[in-house]
Amino acid sequence: MTSDSTILPFRKPGDVEDPLTGILRDGARRLLAQAIEAEAEAFLAAMKGERLADGRDRVVRHGLGPVREIQTG
Repeated sequence: MTSDSTILPFRKPGDVEDPLTGILRDGARRLLAQAIEAEAEAFLAAMKGERLADGRDRVVRHGLGPVREIQTG
């Protein structure tokens, strides 16, 4: 690229130019996580009474248990 070129290089999406941008992105991520969590809880609450033929809950939430180590062969 020459010095008189009008082509600008692309920035990487993860590059933060200033502290305010980083704060705003972190806040937006937290708000999104809270909104998704609230929506999941509302869905589970709405489906609480639904049961399978054998009496088990029709809708359950997975992935909230303790972290376990997995070993593969």
